[in-house]
Amino acid sequence: QVQLVESGGGSVQAEGSLRLSCTASGDTLRRYSLAWFRQAPGEERKGVATLYRDGEAHYVDSVMGRFTISKENDKNTLFLDMDKLVPEDTAMYFCAAAARSFLSLSSPSTANYWGQGTQVTVIS
Repeated sequence: QVQLVESGGGSVQAEGSLRLSCTASGDTLRRYSLAWFRQAPGEERKGVATLYRDGEAHYVDSVMGRFTISKENDKNTLFLDMDKLVPEDTAMYFCAAAARSFLSLSSPSTANYWGQGTQVTVIS
């Protein structure tokens, strides 16, 4: 099974940028569909961006054009590049993996593996 560890979170001014990383061990990320989810205090975990096993990427409307999900197979790492951040992006961000061809952003329960999360705080 795969273990996931996120990094790269922090505090940033509105309109700033951050790059989140999710480094995998125990297995190659090539076997999985991958995604980033986020959870703000008092709210349920919500999908942000997903990368299907065939490389197709999908985003929720609120981050479209601002966030980019990508993967470097040589580093066995998933990334989330976040630009033009707004306070509403403040949340704990989690990477997730599913041993199937796609991972639905609307169904966190379909993920098989989760990282521990990294906090992103956007200051207005």
